[in-house]
Amino acid sequence: MYYTEKEIEVRYAETDKMDVVYHANYLIWFEVARTDFIAKAGFSYADMEKDDLISPVLDINVKYKRSITYPEKITIKTWIHAYSKLKTVYAYEVIKENGQIAATGKTTHVVLKKGSDRPIRLDRYYPEWHAKYMEFVAMGEL
Repeated sequence: MYYTEKEIEVRYAETDKMDVVYHANYLIWFEVARTDFIAKAGFSYADMEKDDLISPVLDINVKYKRSITYPEKITIKTWIHAYSKLKTVYAYEVIKENGQIAATGKTTHVVLKKGSDRPIRLDRYYPEWHAKYMEFVAMGEL
C-alpha cells in the first residue's frame, strides 16, 4: 500500500478549554495531509483550480480514540481507501509521538467544474493523475 506521512506540530490555538485539540481541527489536518499526499504523488490542487476544477469533500468521517494536547507532534498517515474515475476516498490515521493512534478518518471527494454540480472523470481531464491513482490502488489491492 502506498501512503504518505505528514508531521504536524500542535499549536496552542488548536486546543479548547479542556486543554485538548478541538475536534474540528482534525478536519484541517486531514486537508493538510491530503494535499501533502497529492503533492508527493506529483500533482497539485492549485493547478487543478487554475483549470477551473475543484474537488469538494462529499463526506467525512472521524473516529476519535485518544486526546492530543499542546505541544505534541503528531503524524498523519494518508492513503487511498477507494478510487474510481469519479470518486476518491482518502483514509487517515492520526498518530501520537508514542505511536498510539489518536484518530482515524476518511474523506470522500469528486472533481467538478467550477459552477457545476456534476462530477467529471479524472481519467479524461488528468490521465496521468488517474494512472498514478490506479497504480496506488494496485499496490494496495483495494
